[in-house]
Amino acid sequence: MWAPDIYEGSLTPVIAFLSIAPKISISANISSVFIYGSYRATLQQIFFFCTIASMILGALAAMAQTKVKRLLAHSLIGHVGYIRTGFSCGTIEGIQSLLIGIFIYALMTIDAFAIVLALRQTRVKYIADLGALAKTNPISAITFCITMFSYAGIPPLAGFRSKFYLFFAALGCEAYFLAPVGVVTSVIGRWAAGRLPRVSQFGGPKAVLCAPDT
Repeated sequence: MWAPDIYEGSLTPVIAFLSIAPKISISANISSVFIYGSYRATLQQIFFFCTIASMILGALAAMAQTKVKRLLAHSLIGHVGYIRTGFSCGTIEGIQSLLIGIFIYALMTIDAFAIVLALRQTRVKYIADLGALAKTNPISAITFCITMFSYAGIPPLAGFRSKFYLFFAALGCEAYFLAPVGVVTSVIGRWAAGRLPRVSQFGGPKAVLCAPDT
């Protein structure tokens, strides 16, 4: 996967742009395909399997990360899968939930990378480097916690509402396998994304600094 390597080696404003703009553009183009009647069952099946693969890969890979940007990269891969749920439905309700999801996703991503950009002078690279954030910059720590909890889908934050609408649309189009996979990967993603606010508020073991990165 190229995304984590690009995220780690690029400037924060660049990866923030790459995290948002292409996804909005692709979503708009595919939505126009759906609206003008070129959306076929074969394309729907492709989105169905890509959605499941993105959600599973993003959730499992994020668990093994020790660097902030790589963790965010894998979390974003998982969120692309959640957003694709709207396309997999092939219904108006799916497209509506997708538009809500992409809007909330863009806001969360801007917020997350804005905080990472604000912390660039402290050279935050590993998750363990966030251990002193609550003491040195409590406002940023609280904002970062809320953002990551929203990423994880903790109610009643916006990230939870986004996933709720998407999974509800999946159940409405009888994609009964897609919705449970999304719920399970969301639970796994909560543990992965929850490490950032936990470390920033309570600190973490020093051994994390020496853990191998994947």
